[in-house]
Amino acid sequence: MNLYHPVNIGSLELSGNIFLAPVAGYTGRAYRSICVDEGADFGFTELVSAESVIRGRPDMKGEEDPSPVSVLLRRADNEKCYGVQLFGAEPERMAAGAALLARWKPDVVDINGGCPVPKVIKTGAGSALMKESDNLGRVVEAVVRASREHLGGVPVTIKIRSGWDSNSINYRECARIAVEAGAAMVSLHPRTRAQGYGGKSDWSLIADLASRLPVPVTGSGDLYIPEDAERMFRETGCAAVMFARGAMGNPFIFSTTRAFLTTGSYEPPDAAQRIAMGFRHLERLAADIGERAACLEMRKHFCAYTKGSRGTQGSKGGAGLRNKLVHAASIEDYRLLLHDMP
Repeated sequence: MNLYHPVNIGSLELSGNIFLAPVAGYTGRAYRSICVDEGADFGFTELVSAESVIRGRPDMKGEEDPSPVSVLLRRADNEKCYGVQLFGAEPERMAAGAALLARWKPDVVDINGGCPVPKVIKTGAGSALMKESDNLGRVVEAVVRASREHLGGVPVTIKIRSGWDSNSINYRECARIAVEAGAAMVSLHPRTRAQGYGGKSDWSLIADLASRLPVPVTGSGDLYIPEDAERMFRETGCAAVMFARGAMGNPFIFSTTRAFLTTGSYEPPDAAQRIAMGFRHLERLAADIGERAACLEMRKHFCAYTKGSRGTQGSKGGAGLRNKLVHAASIEDYRLLLHDMP
């Protein structure tokens, strides 16, 4: 069985099936560009509020508009294709937000039906959409209409969870309604909203959904190493896998997973390669939002890039290093902290 293969999302043809998931605070265009360098076949922006798109009116501003929403929406220079993930609960507002994406020419508009964060679900969006499956269908239908009228009919997809809690496992119903409303792909993170990111994801639900839907199903949840991706493909029959937390500080996951799926082996990066990649990431982010803001944002990223390291000479191991990293405020600070990493 050839586990690494092309996948079609509606009219979009992708050469491979290893994706970067949308992750708030992490999958900005600088990081997506790094992941593309490492072989990610497709990636999504961080979740973007439809309301913020409407208020920001990105269609009325130039390509270099520095406003936060425009930075989130911008395609990376090396991205041949990418998806924008929108969240919201009101169908017409979601449609209006999607219509305003025309300037950015996304290849996919993804609807967030899985975020468990309180500030998102209190608006009825994210995983709260699964509590009102009829409204979920109306949201998908509205965004599909907006895509057809304003975006050239690019595919609309949705990412969902298994349900709100253990007493309301309704991923089958929500996925069916979404597809009937026009969704061209369903991505499933098989945890409930109540689980958040704890416990274990139930991959059997991905297998169940993949056997039922006429559109591609992408699997997410507990993917950290290439072997995890290989096992998810074999156990679930999903069309694609989507790395989320497993890609944080480890963009190499895309090249190593592709190597493992196609050759049966891979070479993991060493500490020096991970640190060098972190600086590439920092440089690209600084070019987007300026050195000061980039250095503040990179604190969490460098903690991820150095995870598992022993730290620099004189530090109290990796924990001591990361305690210093969260206070770095300039590129030079990072260089001084990381220059003698083992």
